[in-house]
Amino acid sequence: MAPAILPILWVTLGGLFVIGGLLFTHLLPSLLHSKLLPLGSFGWPLLGETMRFLQPHSSAALGSFLQDHCSRYGKVFKSHLFLSPTIVSCDPELNNFILQNEDRYFQGSYPKPVHGVLGKNSLLVVVGETHKRLRTMALALVNATKANPGYINDIETMATYVMTRWKGKEEVYFCDEARKFTFSVIVKQVLGLSPDDTTTAVILRDFRTFMNGLISFPLYIPGLPYARAVQARTRIASAVKDILEERARSMGASPCNGGQDFLDVLLSVGNLSDEEKVSFVMDSLLGGYETTTLLLAMAVHFLGQCPAALDQLLSEHRNIRDDRDENQPLSWDDYKKMEFTQNVINESLRCGNIVKFVHRKALIDVRFKDYLIPSGWKVLPVLSAVHLDPSLHGDPSTFNPWRWEGQNQTASKKFTPFGGGTRLCPGSELAKVETAVFLHHFLLNFRWRPAAEDVPIAYPYVEFPGGLPLKVEPIDGE
Repeated sequence: MAPAILPILWVTLGGLFVIGGLLFTHLLPSLLHSKLLPLGSFGWPLLGETMRFLQPHSSAALGSFLQDHCSRYGKVFKSHLFLSPTIVSCDPELNNFILQNEDRYFQGSYPKPVHGVLGKNSLLVVVGETHKRLRTMALALVNATKANPGYINDIETMATYVMTRWKGKEEVYFCDEARKFTFSVIVKQVLGLSPDDTTTAVILRDFRTFMNGLISFPLYIPGLPYARAVQARTRIASAVKDILEERARSMGASPCNGGQDFLDVLLSVGNLSDEEKVSFVMDSLLGGYETTTLLLAMAVHFLGQCPAALDQLLSEHRNIRDDRDENQPLSWDDYKKMEFTQNVINESLRCGNIVKFVHRKALIDVRFKDYLIPSGWKVLPVLSAVHLDPSLHGDPSTFNPWRWEGQNQTASKKFTPFGGGTRLCPGSELAKVETAVFLHHFLLNFRWRPAAEDVPIAYPYVEFPGGLPLKVEPIDGE
């Protein structure tokens, strides 16, 4: 009997040891500081409340998990998410405090599987001095892009390129079309490739695989989405590296002068390794692809529900068209006239919540008001909760672009669609420019209406399950 029982005993003792260790490392802080911690619950062992937190719901709503926990525990509560004890914040003051104190009290802390797909040098996952160095480079490259006199013209060219392919079609899947547009823009700006280039098509195909696996279950088994995403990233990185090497050869030893493009500026930087440069291009493709695609889709979706906003937006763009010569391209001055367009974009971001929350962890014990955030705990500022808070935004479930008239949205605690602090998205303004220019040509050249009911869903990654199908009809001679 004894030999047969011994393995079972060892397994049992081992299991108890692991569970005990988990309880000690994850739950002991709550026992020591129970009077100072926010209220909340930890849920199941190991998984905690992660599955409930990630349950799909409309991105224009909080979802049942946050609604339930905020009503029971308040806007700040404790939980156990992503294998870690966690403080969840739906409070604008605490969110702002977290975002503004990067590397002082808090630090970016995305789950390890995200590192596996994005790579160790991604701007999204690096921290400390490395993040500061890469972010400075990102801002320089964004400014170089905006300073390019042909930038807006390139956007127009790509927008009309996509729309001319709608000829003869009565219905389009807008998300797919928006992705074609945004990817064509970003590969032109970053890699100098045209939409007809065979390399563009190959990278786009791999990028779709990459995006599908970015939020999949993190199990590396060949054939599953996560493994396919890691493999797709490797192929994209290899293609980008070849392009960088070819450009470096063509540049030779000549110094970087003014007026050069994204790759010229990137290659002239001496404090970035080759791997960091490749990863930087990957981040630029990612940021310029999916976020802008979703912003465009959100704007079209919500405009379809608000005829008054659509009419005023159309009037604004007709006036801009009528104020310039027929064949004259859009300019930065034209973009600056798109004031109601900016209201539509901001309201689409507020209602659509492309980024629901961000991942942080506490570097030290942090006291905020009456709360303690223990060192080492994960911290999740929920951006969508602030955007949908009725005490901050009247009737928050209603799409109302007029709420932004006369408001300064550049630095607001109640509006953080692109994050905040030192991790504020460097390319946020470029996303708005691309969206505005595409809407200009879309509104002036097509009548459209939804072909089927489709709403943006947070998985937590936001997407339109049906691809946002639209009935489209060209406008002739108007």
